[in-house]
Amino acid sequence: MERRTVQCIDTVLGKALAVLQAFTAEDATLGFADVVRRTGLPKSTAHRTLGELVDHGLLERVDGRYRLAALVFELGMRASVGRGLLEVATPFLEDLYERTHETVHLGLREGHEVVYAAKMGGHQQVPSPSRLGGRMPLHATAIGKVLLAHAPPDVRSAVLAAPLGRRAPRTITHVPVLRAQLDEIVARGLAYEHEESAVGITCVAAPVPEPGQGVRAAVSVTGPVHRFRPDRHADAVRAAAAGIAAMLARRASAAP
Repeated sequence: MERRTVQCIDTVLGKALAVLQAFTAEDATLGFADVVRRTGLPKSTAHRTLGELVDHGLLERVDGRYRLAALVFELGMRASVGRGLLEVATPFLEDLYERTHETVHLGLREGHEVVYAAKMGGHQQVPSPSRLGGRMPLHATAIGKVLLAHAPPDVRSAVLAAPLGRRAPRTITHVPVLRAQLDEIVARGLAYEHEESAVGITCVAAPVPEPGQGVRAAVSVTGPVHRFRPDRHADAVRAAAAGIAAMLARRASAAP
């Protein structure tokens, strides 16, 4: 997916941000020519900026190509996910994985996207478009639909008013169908995905309400369509989400 970064690049910081924002979930690695094309920076400036970002641990250079380093993800998680949420959620996610032995996610809403804050899976986990720190549109995944269903009205309206991009043949792009699903998700506390983010995978997700913050996180389990039956794991996913929510509420009530 081609994307050109739009921002002020007249400063050193602006140039660095332009390079970092050139990377996407679809294009996790970029060559030098890709960076120049996407940022519009002169070749000499792009070369110098890339070198500085590598030196400071924000980028890695592998086989002549560049990718975001772990430090970028760590900084993002500090900003978007309180350490308390990950600390609370991790034992429940691990227990959910042990119950299902399928890929488990913790996702958070940022704008009109879901950001994957945690992902757990075994050696035979199903290939999926999700990645730790990666983003997906809210309407194309079970975890995203949960977050969209419980999002503030202005966010929900904005997503439904914009074109709904197709990520797979079965992605829901018809607004009335998606709106009806969102209402049903709120009513039953669960969302399902059937090959909507990628062919061959299915998923079930549940919201994690937080005291005074509504629903900013959700939990999901994903598996291959040939063996995974999401409805059979709905209770386990709902229980994990409820356990995280209860622990967050307990911590909030005990805080000064």
